[in-house]
Amino acid sequence: MTYGKTDKKSDVLYSRFRIRISGDRALLAEYGDAIDERVNEKVRAVTELLRRRSVDGIDLILPSYRSIGIRFDPQVILVSKIEDILSGLESDLDTAAIPEARTVEIPVCYGGEYGPDIGFVAGHNGIDPEEVIRIHSAAPYRIYTIGFAPGFFYLGGLDPRLHTPRMETPRAKVPAGSVGIAETQTGAYPIDSPGGWRIIGRTPLRLFDASRPEPFFYQAGDSIRFMPVSPETYRRIEGGKSP
Repeated sequence: MTYGKTDKKSDVLYSRFRIRISGDRALLAEYGDAIDERVNEKVRAVTELLRRRSVDGIDLILPSYRSIGIRFDPQVILVSKIEDILSGLESDLDTAAIPEARTVEIPVCYGGEYGPDIGFVAGHNGIDPEEVIRIHSAAPYRIYTIGFAPGFFYLGGLDPRLHTPRMETPRAKVPAGSVGIAETQTGAYPIDSPGGWRIIGRTPLRLFDASRPEPFFYQAGDSIRFMPVSPETYRRIEGGKSP
């Protein structure tokens, strides 16, 4: 995305970031108050520029939906200096080399043993399970950030017809690859873990593998597209065969 100048003073280009102190060695630079694609692009651009500068005293930079977490050594750099640096980066956004976004297709077997909550999602929204599958796999979802567990992607763009509350009591173990819905979001569990999302399907792909040169095959800014597959195709992929 190109950050050209605009006369609209309400544009995200002109929005003033806010600094929130998070302990004696960390701060948050907030660029907005909601999940917004332009805000997220700006977060990614500032992150790239800040990493490129290699500022002495800053040892960790973590981008999220609308903010950047910065860990620093207060004996080397002051918060006021970091704020000055961030302000200076506002005029350099066009030079940020943000990686080209890709659309990553992820096969999913919906319902049955792989999606025990698809009936609940359907009933909550007054549709049938087949419609849940059709809507959920109809469009790509932007990856806003990665976290919670290694490779867990937080996606934007879930159709309002699928918005569903979390489980009142989370499961002690959600199998790796499970695809779920929680409130206004959808995502997939890269590893076995506890979780309270409504599980509607599962992918046979290993979303996270520490033994691979690249542990996961997507990054923030990419898009995920869920592709419905049959149980037979799921098992073939799981066994290492082509779909």
